[in-house]
Amino acid sequence: MQLEELSELAAEIQESQQHCDHCVRVCMAAGCQSSGAKVVFDALSEKTAESEHVCVKGVGCMGLCAAGPLVEVTSRGQAPVMYQQVTEADAQEVVDSLGGAPVERLRCPSDMPFFTSQHKIVLENSGVIDPEQIKEYIAADGYRALVHAVTEMTPAEVLREVDVSGLRGRGGGGYPAGLKWSTVSKMPGGDKFVVCNGDEGDPGAFMDRAVLESDPHRVIEGMVLAGYAVGAAHGFIYVRAEYPLAVERLTKAIRDATKQGFLGQNICETRFSFDIEIRLGAGAFVCGEETALMASIEGRRGQPRPRPPYPAQSGLWGYSTLINNVETFANIPPIIRRGGAWFASIGTEKSKGTKVFALAGRIRNTGLIEVPMGITLRDIVFTIGGGVPEGSQFKAVQTGGPSGGCLPEEFLDLPVDYDTLRQAGSIMGSGGMIVMDQTSSMVDVARYFMEFCMDESCGKCVPCRAGTHQMHALLDKIAQGHGSVKDLALLEELCEVVRAMSLCGLGQTAPNPVLSTLQHFRMEYVAKLQEHALPDGGPPASERSATPPAESQETTS
Repeated sequence: MQLEELSELAAEIQESQQHCDHCVRVCMAAGCQSSGAKVVFDALSEKTAESEHVCVKGVGCMGLCAAGPLVEVTSRGQAPVMYQQVTEADAQEVVDSLGGAPVERLRCPSDMPFFTSQHKIVLENSGVIDPEQIKEYIAADGYRALVHAVTEMTPAEVLREVDVSGLRGRGGGGYPAGLKWSTVSKMPGGDKFVVCNGDEGDPGAFMDRAVLESDPHRVIEGMVLAGYAVGAAHGFIYVRAEYPLAVERLTKAIRDATKQGFLGQNICETRFSFDIEIRLGAGAFVCGEETALMASIEGRRGQPRPRPPYPAQSGLWGYSTLINNVETFANIPPIIRRGGAWFASIGTEKSKGTKVFALAGRIRNTGLIEVPMGITLRDIVFTIGGGVPEGSQFKAVQTGGPSGGCLPEEFLDLPVDYDTLRQAGSIMGSGGMIVMDQTSSMVDVARYFMEFCMDESCGKCVPCRAGTHQMHALLDKIAQGHGSVKDLALLEELCEVVRAMSLCGLGQTAPNPVLSTLQHFRMEYVAKLQEHALPDGGPPASERSATPPAESQETTS
């Protein structure tokens, strides 16, 4: 297939979709489905089954999970209308309103900052197209970048665009994608592999899941482009089995892409061939680490190994392997379509493009957002997120999941980019963002994340296996009011040891929530130490010696 043929196919598909006067889109991502979207979709479909002028279709995530199930109606000659918290009982009223006045009691204002302040690149198709229909992806410029690359560009030219874009890996480390791709492309002969890391395990994070559910062909296209650029013929998508909807849609997308000639042998009638397999993870957080992920794909226990050699040098079965996460690959098609310079014009000097975040916790507008790099935490939490619920007071925001840090109010005006967050004692991570209010005990927060890291440690290295256990024990002791000043000092010392001596990123970053809460909320730890102190200001029982004071002891000659 040539670019002209793809353009003609896209035009035909777009024309075939024009017969509907009204299009009713129902969010069918996992978040809205958990709120009853499937029942709403069935009810709307049933009530419009005999109409030739109404199309009801399930789409991906619309973003505002707090207001789900979400329904958007577009009608000829009228502005789109979005409805929130729609139920089965509302279906008839929504259908009756088509072409007339909207149902005001269900209306979700589309001009609210949650929608208007975003800049969508990765999520541009989410909530718009049916993720299970390849024709809708093609109509939205899908696979255009792939056809253009394999028929009109050399692999070196694709690499150059990725390098010019300044794209950094969105999995948390922020390593330059162009540099990683170039390293793999330069590795001599033999098989090469492309791996998509979809093992999203951070509490409160759902970015990758939403992208895979809402726009699976976009990730596939990004992987095939990567294979073409680095000289690989095989790809794996590693996704956790707890994401059944994402797995189901990915499976169908791979099958449909193969039928259309975008995957498999001689793609677009060229000599380039590429196939993709899905590998399911059993839910081990450590398998988000690239060497542990590769061990799991190979059928071995998911444990990290020392680096070097890096996967680019020796990865799957000893062959050169390119590993990026879901969001990184989803950025590739628009970069190739519009050019690396276009992408580099967005964001900051060292953090280009946009970032997808999952907003969770004590915040009004929980959901999925995409914003340009460099936006402030204040704009994310209070402008887009709507701030904390009424009657609550903002206390902290945690970025980066269990590996990140908790930042108090004085950091709200910091720009959100890789380097600034790291300097502030946190990290970008894969994009989880949890907001806390005055009801959150920061000691309990640190204990919760340490318990998570302790449970998820693979046990291969002693600093992580034993260190996280001991840190959790100390945090538990302090949280219950039985800690001492010595325990606090030991906790800090252990944090430094675990961070410096652990084998992989899980152990190296596990102390971050503890260290950041100690730095910014130390008085909460001190208050816990004083809970069981004596009324006269003496030390807690844990610090008092059973030996009587020296002056009261009998002396012997």
